[in-house]
Amino acid sequence: MNNQRWLSASFFVFFFTWGIFLPYWTGWLTLEKGLSVSGASVIMGIGMTARALTTFLVFPLLTQKAALRSVTQLLAAVSLVLAVLYVPQSPIWVLALITILFSAIYPMSLPAAESGATLLMQSGHIHYGKSRSFGSIGYTAALLLVGAATTAWGEQSILYLMIAGLAAAFLFYLRPAPPVLHTPPQSAGGSGEQTKLRTLFRTKGFLVVTILAVLLQGAHAAYYSFGFIYLDDLGVSGLWIGVILNVAVLFEIVFFRVSDRLLANVRVSTMFLVAASGSTVRWILVCLFPVTSVFVATQALHAISFGVAHYAFIQYISTRLPKQQVASAQGMYAAFAMSLSTAFLTVPAGYLYDVSPGLAFLGMAVCTVPAIFIVLATRKKLAY
Repeated sequence: MNNQRWLSASFFVFFFTWGIFLPYWTGWLTLEKGLSVSGASVIMGIGMTARALTTFLVFPLLTQKAALRSVTQLLAAVSLVLAVLYVPQSPIWVLALITILFSAIYPMSLPAAESGATLLMQSGHIHYGKSRSFGSIGYTAALLLVGAATTAWGEQSILYLMIAGLAAAFLFYLRPAPPVLHTPPQSAGGSGEQTKLRTLFRTKGFLVVTILAVLLQGAHAAYYSFGFIYLDDLGVSGLWIGVILNVAVLFEIVFFRVSDRLLANVRVSTMFLVAASGSTVRWILVCLFPVTSVFVATQALHAISFGVAHYAFIQYISTRLPKQQVASAQGMYAAFAMSLSTAFLTVPAGYLYDVSPGLAFLGMAVCTVPAIFIVLATRKKLAY
């Protein structure tokens, strides 16, 4: 299996499980385990805080001590064990503990997958968007399977699909991997000082780019945590919920398939500006028009609100950072953009949702509007 195909398969197996965890886990806790929406939001919020700490502190440390391939295998194995612990009926404090531990360990596979992609991009002719689209395909497959399974067997099937997906991921990561993933990043050349966080902030524009990524990815908190529940409240069946959530991913797949060519000569700052503008429009529309048809239509904007913002950050670190700093940068991105910002926004979004579902989505504009002004104020000075 060549490097491009290996990377595509790696993205597929991880994002298959991500397509179960991200949109369905809060809903599964409420519908199958009997937690309230606000109670599940608190537990998931704590879990996302733990996830931020581990991806920021633990993941870079692991990649300095062991090869990325070994780290990925370890994370897959431990995640599988924790998922199995959900099977027995447990009191709420045990359920909360398992959820927090699972949220702390399993999501570290995300920066692991992205770090592998960045290292392969730097070491050879790898098309990131082409392989990343297979991650979106895996995400789509999970949404469709969960939708069909919950219709046929109920919400308990969500857990069993996650266990099956994690088992498949673990088996895949036992297979041979590209040579560059067998070497710890800090031993690939350069001094240990290069891996320290302060060297990242000396890179021109890194702090601003990270802030923009945090704001724009955090703005998906209401969508990820309550999109499933929102559609259920609108009276949409489980099967159709899976189909509707897949609309966003289908547009994401199309975007990643053409992103390398479409954005080849586009500045990173321009990408962030487009992402912030599209995200603002998306959440305002969902708030103003609480009907299924509008929600479906706004799913097309996921390619902009998520896809363009994500590609912008990956493009920045792959062209501006040496490979010794990739794991630390990906750890920061996963911790703050994909975890901590979402954790902070999930809890208040849960309370806003209890008041009015539309308010939870409108609240996300608190992140997207400032992002627009940050880009306009810094793009000339920092030349990113």
